[in-house]
Amino acid sequence: MPLLTSDQREQLLANGRQSGRDHVPVVKFFNPVGIGTWLATELDADQDTCFGLADIGFPELGTFSLRELAALELPFGMHIERDVFFTGAFPISAYAEAAHETGSIAAAIRILSNAARAQHGEGT
Repeated sequence: MPLLTSDQREQLLANGRQSGRDHVPVVKFFNPVGIGTWLATELDADQDTCFGLADIGFPELGTFSLRELAALELPFGMHIERDVFFTGAFPISAYAEAAHETGSIAAAIRILSNAARAQHGEGT
């Protein structure tokens, strides 16, 4: 499976042309057999450099390479995957703050998803 759909690529590029804004993540990548989660909000014109939140042991905002993610060879012949069920609901700053408080992007997503559901009266 490709890391990005064409729609995701176009949205990331559009966000990249508006750098410096607090964009909502467009896509989530993850390591299916270990640590590693990435939320991407922007893609540079070079079609490789993403900006977003990365967590490979400690969550931090910054840039990462799509080519490097795609080239990673994981155990059992697996590769970094795109989370087809992820939909960003908050600006990247909210994910970053929650990830720093909880220690991981995965925990931050759970907390923010629960807050969004509670806000909309779901699950009560």
